[in-house]
Amino acid sequence: MKPTQPTSTRRAIFIDRDGTLNEEVGYVCSLDEFRLYDFAAESVRLINEAGWLAIVVTSQAGVARGMFSEDFLAEVHNTMTAQLALEGARLDAIYYCPHHPEVGSEIYRQVCDCRKPKPGMLHRAAADFNLDLTECVVIGDRFRDFAMAQAVGGSSVLVLTGYGKDEFEQDRNSWPRQPDCVAENLLEAVRWVLNNAPNQKS
Repeated sequence: MKPTQPTSTRRAIFIDRDGTLNEEVGYVCSLDEFRLYDFAAESVRLINEAGWLAIVVTSQAGVARGMFSEDFLAEVHNTMTAQLALEGARLDAIYYCPHHPEVGSEIYRQVCDCRKPKPGMLHRAAADFNLDLTECVVIGDRFRDFAMAQAVGGSSVLVLTGYGKDEFEQDRNSWPRQPDCVAENLLEAVRWVLNNAPNQKS
C-alpha cells in the first residue's frame, strides 16, 4: 500500500497487524484465515477522526520462509483496507518487513533494519510523512513492538490480545523497560493515547 501524501499532521499511531488489528492465527496463508477484530474499524476510525495518521507496521517473515509471496501479502492488505473502509476507517500506509536473518532466498535472507524490534519501518514512515517519531505511538502485542517504539524515543502500548497476555504475564520482569501503557485491546489502547497525548501540534 503506497503512502498517501504528507499533510499538516505530524504524528502517527503505528499499529501492529497480527494479534493487534486482526486475530492471531500464526502465519496468514489464505484470505479465509484473515479476520479483523470486531473493534478494529472503530479503533482506526477514532485515529482518523482525531487527526493522527493510522499506519500499520508488520513483520511478515512468512515471505522469507516461502509460505506466501509478496503478491499474496498485497492481497491480504487490500482485503484489510477494504474491510476497514466499509466501516468508515482508513489506513494511511502499511509498511512490512519480509526478511529473516537465517532462512529464505538471498533477497529475503538478510539482517535488515526493518525486522522488529529494529525501527527501520518507523524511519521510512517518518521520511514519507515528515513525522516526529518522539511524538508518535506504537501499539502492538509483542515486546518487539514496544521495544521498537522505545528505540526511536516514541511512546508505546502493549495490548493483551494476540501474544500480549502471555508475554506480559511470563516475561515482563525481564524487560529492560516497560511499555507506557498496557491495554486490553486496540480500542482501549487508542482511547488511552488520544486521552493522554498533548494537543496536536500545528
